[in-house]
Amino acid sequence: MTYERFEDTPVWQAAVALADTVFNLVGDRAFSSLGDLRNQLQRASLSISNNIAEGFERGTTADFLTFLYIARGSAGEVRSALRFAQLRPELAHLESKIPDLITQAESVSRQLRGWANSLQNSDIPGQRHLNARTQLEYRQRRRTGAFLEKIQQAQCSDKISEEK
Repeated sequence: MTYERFEDTPVWQAAVALADTVFNLVGDRAFSSLGDLRNQLQRASLSISNNIAEGFERGTTADFLTFLYIARGSAGEVRSALRFAQLRPELAHLESKIPDLITQAESVSRQLRGWANSLQNSDIPGQRHLNARTQLEYRQRRRTGAFLEKIQQAQCSDKISEEK
């Protein structure tokens, strides 16, 4: 599926939901004595969706991949900070909420990895490189490839029939 806006991508939506939940968590009074941890969690969680957006808007697949990996690093940073928060006695009353956030961050990270893997195997250099001519060439290459694959499948089917 091709997305025209980063806001439409499921991983960006999941990243924003994670950041919103993190912001709600660190709004707890107990985080006021842990200002650096609160600040780091806020910045790292917001960084995920912001890097997805920035990479998406850059216009090249290579740039986009770079920002997806940066976003994935931020998801790891969120998980690390949350695991540290689990150790803090002053946050013990939030203990039941933190594992769900860690799970959310892991899910976002997996989605980012999957998207990055699919882009690495793409032969499209990015939107910036696509004009009407290159789009037509790309579509023709895909149609040709699909046609050749069908021919190959038909030949295999014929061979199997002949062997029987």
